[in-house]
Amino acid sequence: MNPAPVISHDKLLDLLLDVVCVVNKEGRFLSVSAASERVFGYTPQELIGRTAFELIHPDDQEATRQIVERITAGQPSSDHENRYIHKQGHIVHIMWSTQWFAAEQVRVGVARDITARKQAEARQAAVYAVSAAAHSAETLPALYQQMHTLIDQNLPIEAFSVALHDAERDQLSFPYQAGDSLTAPAQIAANPLLAQTIRPYPHTPKTEHSGQSNQFCIPLLHDGAPIGALVVQSRRGSPAFNARDTEFLHFVASQLATAISRHRAHDKLSFLAQHDQLTQLPNRALLMDRLQGALLRAQRTGGQLAVLYLDLDSFKQINDTYGHGVGDQLLQQVAVRLRQSVRESDSCGRLGGDEFAVLLDSVGQRQDAASVAEKILSTLAAPFLVEGHTLTCTPSVGIAVYPEHGQNERLLMQHADNAMYAAKRNGGASYAFSPNAPA
Repeated sequence: MNPAPVISHDKLLDLLLDVVCVVNKEGRFLSVSAASERVFGYTPQELIGRTAFELIHPDDQEATRQIVERITAGQPSSDHENRYIHKQGHIVHIMWSTQWFAAEQVRVGVARDITARKQAEARQAAVYAVSAAAHSAETLPALYQQMHTLIDQNLPIEAFSVALHDAERDQLSFPYQAGDSLTAPAQIAANPLLAQTIRPYPHTPKTEHSGQSNQFCIPLLHDGAPIGALVVQSRRGSPAFNARDTEFLHFVASQLATAISRHRAHDKLSFLAQHDQLTQLPNRALLMDRLQGALLRAQRTGGQLAVLYLDLDSFKQINDTYGHGVGDQLLQQVAVRLRQSVRESDSCGRLGGDEFAVLLDSVGQRQDAASVAEKILSTLAAPFLVEGHTLTCTPSVGIAVYPEHGQNERLLMQHADNAMYAAKRNGGASYAFSPNAPA
């Protein structure tokens, strides 16, 4: 009977997937098993004589020195972790089991590569963070910034952009863009890659090669329809995104699309609650809220403001003659002309029916309010063309000025309303100040 073959101790160590190494008190490698090339990228011969700290990630060196001191003092460690820099430049995560042998004055350690586990844990944490950000971000700009940060922490990217598609106008906008190397918005908009991503959208990310980096366009879908795209450009020279990376980008895109749609729905509901649906002007509640804010500012600064109350002189007759459809379109055109007659800082609102109000946020003197009233009268005096009908519908305008005609919003509106009726009694198509105003 032939005796069983004898395998040397060193060969047995070289068969292990984990790295077994022996270092002296200064931390220099005295012996390293063959697995070092698989884990660290260095052959045993390349490591002998070098110190472990030459390979340890700079951010982990001080903590590792403290652990080594405890091990050398007689406290073996079976599960401490640190990061090493692979020969090819990427990071590997290592879990160590290490013991000090005082008689031999060496440390013997077994290193296990846990990079895959760490990456999986980090990606899972990133998924949770993306989901949390999508549900907690108060504004869309804040959400875009958070998503950019989370992607940057988990993938080698050098540029990030969000493109949104307005289906009604067939237009693209770019509410968020970061990274100098990303194609300019105008170029992206003209890029067939992005066009294909949005119309029609693909089931997998579209990729465009540009030198040594890739640009990915992942559709943002709501109820199966594309509302935009997430545009990501990989860092030049970095490894290509794998299936797990693209799966992560898809998840980010889905969360981002859901959050965008939710914010849009909330904004739409808020707008509908505060605006007149026919004219899109602020309604009475919003106008009064703005008047309260303007009054507080005027009280702090000692300034003045004015309220103009408008009623269309012949609207009822037009409405009865041509029908509510024509009347509604006329009101919409009146709203457009009103907005064109005042400053950006001023507010126009529809109070109901054919009654409107204008808040002049700041006036130097009461004549400023009169000038605006004259401009409104001139603007609305021009004929309106509605469904082939040429219509004339001038307003009567009443003016109340703070603090002259009242200290609060209720009194100002009341006095402006009274002044409007005074203008109407004088024949309409004119303006009048509150009767309480001095001549």
